Amino acid sequence: MKFISSVVLSCMAVGALSQGIRIGAPLNGTTVKPGSQIIVEVDKPDTLTGSTELALVIGFLNCFSDPCPSPMDRIGDILYNGSYRPQFHTNTGIWKLPYQNFTVTVPESASCGDAQLSVIHFSLVGAGPFPFLQSRNITLVVERKIEEYI
Repeated sequence: MKFISSVVLSCMAVGALSQGIRIGAPLNGTTVKPGSQIIVEVDKPDTLTGSTELALVIGFLNCFSDPCPSPMDRIGDILYNGSYRPQFHTNTGIWKLPYQNFTVTVPESASCGDAQLSVIHFSLVGAGPFPFLQSRNITLVVERKIEEYI
């Protein structure tokens, strides 16, 4: 009986992980400027397990310590808070995971140096369904504005 319970829990964990998102753009280490707009591409692998997308939050946090705090502990400035509806895009000429793009603005108050772009994803997974919450993050490098050199 314990074996069966372990197998069921393992399958649920694998199913949940396959529902996960990825940050497709910008790439880790991308340089940005305060006040500039960037496109955040949030990818979601296509799976056989059904899910209901509930919400997505995109945050920006200057990293004054190394490493930055976990996005589950601190998001920073919220750049987007709303629905998430990833779609297949067939007109690109290449096969891609379902995704949705979000155009967000780097905060004017961003300090030069490392910053964290985080994406928090909340969905319901499976026939049950059960709640699934995850975070992903990348590091951005904030560059000084030209006016700061004058």
